[in-house]
Amino acid sequence: MTNTNREQEEREVRQQFEQLLDKCSRCQTDENRKLVTKAFELAHEAHVGMRRKSGELYILHPLEVARIAAEEIGLGTKGVIAALLHDVVEDTDYTVEDLKNIFGEKIASIVDGLTKLEGVFDQSQSVQAENFRKLLMTMVEDVRVILIKLADRLHNMRTLASMPEHKRYKIAGETLYIYAPLAHRLGLYSIKTELEDLSLKTEHPQIFNELTEKVKASEEKHKEFINNFKAPIEARLKKEGYEFEVVGRHKSIYSIWSKMQKKGLPFEEIYDVLAIRVIFTPKDNLQEKTQCWAMYSMITDMYKPKPDRLRDWVSTPKANGYEALHSTVMGPEGKWVEIQIRTRRMDEIAERGFAAHWKYKGHQEKESELDKWLERINDLLSNPDSDSLEFLDDFKLNLFASEMMIFTPKGDIKVMPKGATALDLAFEIHTDLGYKCIGAKVNYKLVPLSYELKSGDQVEIITSEKQQPKYDWLGFVTTAKAKTRIKETFKEERKTLIEKGESVLQEALHQKKLTINSRILKKIQSFHNIDDREELYFRIGKGSIKLDNLPKILATKTSNKWIRYWRLSLGISTPSKQDTTEKPAKQKALQLSESHDKEHYTIAECCHPIPGDDILGYLDDENRLILHSRRCPIAIKLMSSQGNRIVSANWESHKILSYLANISISGIDQIGIVNKFTKVISDDQNVNMRSINIESHDGIFEGEIYLYIHNIEDLNNLIFNLMKIKGIHNVARNEQIKT
Repeated sequence: MTNTNREQEEREVRQQFEQLLDKCSRCQTDENRKLVTKAFELAHEAHVGMRRKSGELYILHPLEVARIAAEEIGLGTKGVIAALLHDVVEDTDYTVEDLKNIFGEKIASIVDGLTKLEGVFDQSQSVQAENFRKLLMTMVEDVRVILIKLADRLHNMRTLASMPEHKRYKIAGETLYIYAPLAHRLGLYSIKTELEDLSLKTEHPQIFNELTEKVKASEEKHKEFINNFKAPIEARLKKEGYEFEVVGRHKSIYSIWSKMQKKGLPFEEIYDVLAIRVIFTPKDNLQEKTQCWAMYSMITDMYKPKPDRLRDWVSTPKANGYEALHSTVMGPEGKWVEIQIRTRRMDEIAERGFAAHWKYKGHQEKESELDKWLERINDLLSNPDSDSLEFLDDFKLNLFASEMMIFTPKGDIKVMPKGATALDLAFEIHTDLGYKCIGAKVNYKLVPLSYELKSGDQVEIITSEKQQPKYDWLGFVTTAKAKTRIKETFKEERKTLIEKGESVLQEALHQKKLTINSRILKKIQSFHNIDDREELYFRIGKGSIKLDNLPKILATKTSNKWIRYWRLSLGISTPSKQDTTEKPAKQKALQLSESHDKEHYTIAECCHPIPGDDILGYLDDENRLILHSRRCPIAIKLMSSQGNRIVSANWESHKILSYLANISISGIDQIGIVNKFTKVISDDQNVNMRSINIESHDGIFEGEIYLYIHNIEDLNNLIFNLMKIKGIHNVARNEQIKT
């Protein structure tokens, strides 16, 4: 590289740093600017000569992360300094102790929380999950840790194109499974939305591009509609003397795609793609809540509301601090339009979440909600013996993507995750209440402990001093607090059964002149579908797993040359001695053709992909390559926790082998309708059906058809031809197949 290029790069770095200082509204005192400059110079020197995969200077990454933290999240001086230094300990010779001496204990602690673990945990555990656990441990002490991590993840997602394909899937899956819900939980709507969109763009680029084009086309079409819709609202608010803005927006690409998947609808039938937001400045010292309702009244004088679509998060804010009034009203041309009403304070908190609360210290209840959530995470972290993947699942359950409001007998509100049971609520109120709970009254009706609560329920917990905790409670509680408290009670008993189970297995193997080793354990765990070694021992000790079929399990052969190549390409070692001299191959996308029969791979039972689907492979501990659809929730979870075992894969078109697919079909019930569509399937399209189940009620029929199909093209043609039949209303593929 020439001196001119180096000088140009240095000018770019300095220019970016000056922009950072300008964007950081909370770093403007001389003392704060000096501290930020000191951190920048140290990071710049520490990362000298380092470059990212894209070829750009590495220092530009921490600079951009610090800018996101300052401008998009609203962190102050300490947060910006920690963002600038977040990779220094991990990638350079500086230590946490060095940073502590230079910048103080708080900044050093934040950077330490952002530094990945290396070689300090059981290698059988998931590296991704263990790193995430460490991150959360530090977050409980200082929430800025996770806010900076979200800024780091956002910049990595924005610059993901330079990474190899299998790493892109790993990072995108982890983002969608953990970081986007985490941003949502912290109220960072803008960041959550962008993370979701970027994940979709990575995993399904064609779908993302198609939807982007459709949204752009509809934006042009909707401009006039939005102007006509908001004109009378603006005229009324001006007359009332409000300072305000009315803006129209489309739902994010990911949220549109998600709704299309859930409801099985095309883009054109998603009616609430458009939303109007009214943001205003309160006046006359009236309460914000009062003015929001007054504005709602004015708007519904002009446009009639849809009764079942009113959402009041002003009276009862969401647990992440979100406040607004949402309603769906009938606009011009007979179109439903979602309208959101919020003050400027509410709007900033909606975009920046808890990070915006430093500006609004009079609203302390929002911080207390954060404190409650951090306390729940602390409950999760309090069990050091828990398996890292189990921890990740429990944490995911407690992100509260869907929340509900539960009322106590005295009218107090408890925010609980959707799906929580009466016993979960008992533990949420107090641990002793959970231990003594024998049932509950929901809306004055007696229900069992396992009763699943619904938003708005009023619940009275019933207890008995004779009640003792039961291990099978773990089968229906969902919250981290309830699970952790129940497990604590049975810790000693579980420990004894684990030791017994290990002894029983050892004795069974000893009779065959074998000893316990990781290869044997993985075979037994895989056979019984158990991820955790201790759980296997526990079930053996408890007697729920018998070892009668041990010879059959141990005789299972799972490896072949084709799989070994993909293990090497992923850098996963194998027990075979001959493999130790081979070097990992550079990973290429796996091309699946009809020459690769079923002995080479397994079709995932959770999503049943067929040729033509976007797929990826997961290489499990038993050398089995399992093919998943990229949109499969299980695949997203695997990418987030076992990303190093993900194989990029493409599926060539098949015309010989057939794969099981499932379609749902509905329409107007009439004589001969079943014969019509079965004729199209069997005769016209030459497709074999495995089973058909049709139910008719009130003049409407609905059903499911299982059939064997060569590829996605044939399936789409079949659906297209079925939709031509008069009386057929909807035909859609179901990816969740019950086999």
